Amino acid sequence: MRCRTRKWETKMSVRNVLIVGGGFTGLTAAIALAQRDVKVTLVERAKAWARVGHGLTIQGNALRVFRELGVLDEILEKGQPENSLTLYFADGRVMAEMPTPRTGGEDLPATIGALRPDLHEILVQKAESLGVEIRLGRELVSFDQQADSATSVLSDGTTETWDLIIVAEGIKSKTRPALGITEDRAPSGLGIWRAVTSRLPEMTGGIAYPFEDDGGAYKVGYTPVSADQCYIFVLCRPERTDNGLPDWQEVKRLMANFHGPFDYLRESITEDTFLNFQEIEWIFATDTWHQGRVVALGEVVHAVPPLIAQGAAQCVEDSLLFAEYVTQEGDLEELLNAFEARRIPRVKGVVDASLQLAHWELNPGTPGADPGRVMGQALMALVPAP
Repeated sequence: MRCRTRKWETKMSVRNVLIVGGGFTGLTAAIALAQRDVKVTLVERAKAWARVGHGLTIQGNALRVFRELGVLDEILEKGQPENSLTLYFADGRVMAEMPTPRTGGEDLPATIGALRPDLHEILVQKAESLGVEIRLGRELVSFDQQADSATSVLSDGTTETWDLIIVAEGIKSKTRPALGITEDRAPSGLGIWRAVTSRLPEMTGGIAYPFEDDGGAYKVGYTPVSADQCYIFVLCRPERTDNGLPDWQEVKRLMANFHGPFDYLRESITEDTFLNFQEIEWIFATDTWHQGRVVALGEVVHAVPPLIAQGAAQCVEDSLLFAEYVTQEGDLEELLNAFEARRIPRVKGVVDASLQLAHWELNPGTPGADPGRVMGQALMALVPAP
């Protein structure tokens, strides 16, 4: 770890914060800090919030954070709770019913499925109600450090000074190298298609596995997000196959050999279905996440393949715990080091499990492969609060 000699005497010296990025990490950090009487300004490169995006699975430990932030009821109203997952063979036969560990405690659902834009809107409204200033169409160009502050230069030309700058730009962050973080995003060997489509009332969450690599999907899964909709994911090769098919027909091709409830899901995909494809990349910064008074959180420093649905959960855990640390009295450098020492081992468990599962996806038939065990152990380790 880099040697740091500068100390800042603080008596809750963090009172004025800039957050760069308006995703889940940035918004939850904004809410948690504003609730602790910190003045927060959040900048987001998008010129307007847009209701686009797919669904997501929110694990119980994320729900625990949302309860602390005071938005749990609104999220539960929008989402669809699930406490177990059905594993299928590709031909539609049930392989196993797997109870999902209640990572947020017994008083919360194990998971909920929700639409990403619904969750985002709830967080934006909560942040604004707490007085967070949100500036759209702006991003961080550069920063300078002072002994007890950091100065930002934004893309609109403004220069301002803050007690702390939080970088929450996501895995493609341009600021990360300026913090001395040497890790960069790396390929996982996997790609993913995502869609939201209709479902039958009796269809609860499930994942199906093929018998062999036949050029189709590595696996297909779905999570209910409302009474009549579900989020579908199709795990596949990391590059979009150049076969002349439009996106909706390519997804149907990848799902062709998956049956049972997946027949209905496949046929529900049409040319009007909103589809998103991306290569799955990952990153994990194991040294430090900050330099002076500029700190990286969330997927800037840890992003993993979505194989145990912990990406968003780990981001919002970052935000809540970070706010608790930096609003304590004490030396800020020591508080930041203590925060990282507490967070990095917990995130490492998620990273290790996710990469192991990705390896098995790419190498079916690996001797000793036991995805259910690894997934269950990784989630059980998250039951204690972060």
